Amino acid sequence: MPDVHTVRVVAGDDVLAMPVVRVGKPVEISFDHFTHAYTRFVYHVELCNADWTPATQVFESEWLEGFNDQPIDDYENSFNTSVLYTHYNLRLPNDDVRLLLPGNYRVSIYAEAYSSEAMPVAEACFMLLRPEMSVAATVSTNTDIDFQQHHQQVTFSVGYGNCRVVDPQRELYTVVMQNRRADNAVSHLPPSKQNAAGAVWDHRRELIFTAGAEFHKCEVLDMHVAGLGVDRMAWADPYYEAWLFGVQPARSYTYDQDVNGAYVVRHSSDEDNDTQTEYVMTHFALESPLLAGGDVYVCGLWDNGFPDPRCRMSYDEAAGVYRCAVLLKQGYYNYQFRQLSPEGRGVTARTEGDHYQTENEYTILVYYRPQGARYDALVGYSQVSTMTH
Repeated sequence: MPDVHTVRVVAGDDVLAMPVVRVGKPVEISFDHFTHAYTRFVYHVELCNADWTPATQVFESEWLEGFNDQPIDDYENSFNTSVLYTHYNLRLPNDDVRLLLPGNYRVSIYAEAYSSEAMPVAEACFMLLRPEMSVAATVSTNTDIDFQQHHQQVTFSVGYGNCRVVDPQRELYTVVMQNRRADNAVSHLPPSKQNAAGAVWDHRRELIFTAGAEFHKCEVLDMHVAGLGVDRMAWADPYYEAWLFGVQPARSYTYDQDVNGAYVVRHSSDEDNDTQTEYVMTHFALESPLLAGGDVYVCGLWDNGFPDPRCRMSYDEAAGVYRCAVLLKQGYYNYQFRQLSPEGRGVTARTEGDHYQTENEYTILVYYRPQGARYDALVGYSQVSTMTH
């Protein structure tokens, strides 16, 4: 399988934003292949339902104008880097593909040619929005579990606008995400109350999230200078290596401005970042006694949130430290330590603490499938932050 790294999706112009844009607006997907030799990569676009299963009831000609399964012809070799790679970039819409319907889209990347039996070397997901419903949301630290302790509770309402909703439990599919994480997202929750104009979700225990803590930060801009959060750097063939300062589980809350798990690829001169940034073996450390409750992972949006097997930490009993080394492209990163629960969720209670003051970003997505429709259209979108500082 090709050595593919740093798959990124940028919707619109904001590299830190969730990949949601209006139908017709640009989406860019990029990745690096660890060689200077050209590989013919082909991309296959797929319309998905709200739960990311393929929307097989809709013909491709209904949502795609043009021709699927085209090669990616925008590529460039890295320049003056210790690790040789080729940077590939795909922009949608383009001369071959134009996406017509609002909803979830998955782009699968294949080496040489698309085949339904072949395994993709990479996948990228984004959402196209046609805003037909309004969404209003608030976050409170006075929850149905506790008052200003360890949790945050989301309340939101949806206004139907000109859409005719007869049975919201069947026709609407909502998703609520904390910091764009999929592992603890709440999906397809019936509304608490409804009328002809809209529906409300309030006092729902399912919408109570553990508050977590602010993300840790690190920045590697210069291979010879230890940047933000970096203890030391060195060359260890075949990579530069960066050892981050060890962190400890916080007993009390400390505010530190972050970008809720996002990252930016760049280097000190901030020019040609796609092809002139190095790959750095980055060493993470959590200073803690051995924790009950599941394996510990280091995670952020650079690994799609959680969990990624390459980010599972091992415990150094002699030093009393959890350790993990991850190959990352040079830049600015947010990260957290979480334990994997039996339900597959990332838990921060023992690794970071859960503090009600934590600034978290909550996203609400509203999908609409009226009676007789064959797929889930994304018609409502909103983001709200706790912003307690």
